Amino acid sequence: MADKVLNQAKENMEKATDNLQYQLGQLRAGRANASLLDRVNVTYYGVPTPLNQLASITIPEARVLTIKPFDQTMVQEVEKAILASDVGITPTSDGTVVRLVIPQLTEERRKELAKEVGKDSETAKVSVRNARREAMDEYKKQEKNSDITEDDLRTAEKDIQDLTDKYIQKIDDISSDKENELLEM
Repeated sequence: MADKVLNQAKENMEKATDNLQYQLGQLRAGRANASLLDRVNVTYYGVPTPLNQLASITIPEARVLTIKPFDQTMVQEVEKAILASDVGITPTSDGTVVRLVIPQLTEERRKELAKEVGKDSETAKVSVRNARREAMDEYKKQEKNSDITEDDLRTAEKDIQDLTDKYIQKIDDISSDKENELLEM
């Protein structure tokens, strides 16, 4: 029973770090990153379809994304979808390939994005702490029901705290890497 609680807490903490990585992947850092287009849907025969299912996305240069639709008739639809999305970059096309040139970030914008990284990081830490609290509450409930002993409770609390510390450190490392990426010129 105690392992089940610990595994559930670990799973919830892992989800929090995965979500942070996804959120930070959406930030434009002045470099081309295919995850910028994850939320772009293209109308394909009347059905909104994720762009990455309709085209190959490559990064030929540090600040350029190229999108080559599998169906060449979809080039204009891909351009329209990118313009309508929140990507904020105007696509250019030569009729077969759509290119997105990522503009260089200003220092002010870099600092704003670094603050956003801090906010996302703090949200992830709160999620990890909530997972810890839920696990601790479950252990305390088990102790009241005499399912575990007081010594087992202390051991479980230590295990949960160690797990929490590990994930908080992982979140700090992820956000520190992203901040460094954003602030370097």
